[in-house]
Amino acid sequence: LQLQASGGGLVQIGGSLRLSCAASGFIFDDYAIGWYRQAPGKEREGISCVGSSGERTYYAESVKGRFTVSRDNPKNTANLQLNSLQPEDTAVYYCAAVVVPCSIVVSPPAVESAFQRDRSREHWGRGTLVTVSS
Repeated sequence: LQLQASGGGLVQIGGSLRLSCAASGFIFDDYAIGWYRQAPGKEREGISCVGSSGERTYYAESVKGRFTVSRDNPKNTANLQLNSLQPEDTAVYYCAAVVVPCSIVVSPPAVESAFQRDRSREHWGRGTLVTVSS
């Protein structure tokens, strides 16, 4: 695998988790890292993104103020801190090395789908399940 998300689990409402994304086999700092999630029966949504240098971060409105994204380029890793978790945050979370702008990653799925760019060079890994229960 070239990307692997980890750190998911079962957490109570209001709890926190820290997801990690480990990369190998490609030049990590050539890419922005996007975080996506997909809940059962729902389409995939981009929730956060960090630029290739780590200086710029982006969030969807649904997670702004609760989630924090970061990356460590020398270690080829990225992280997503999830705080104040709610049942609607239950989903499989994925990290991806993306070639689209971070602003597109965190836009509504229909906007991202309409964005015209060859995404064949992207790297996606298996997700990690986050379950928020009461």
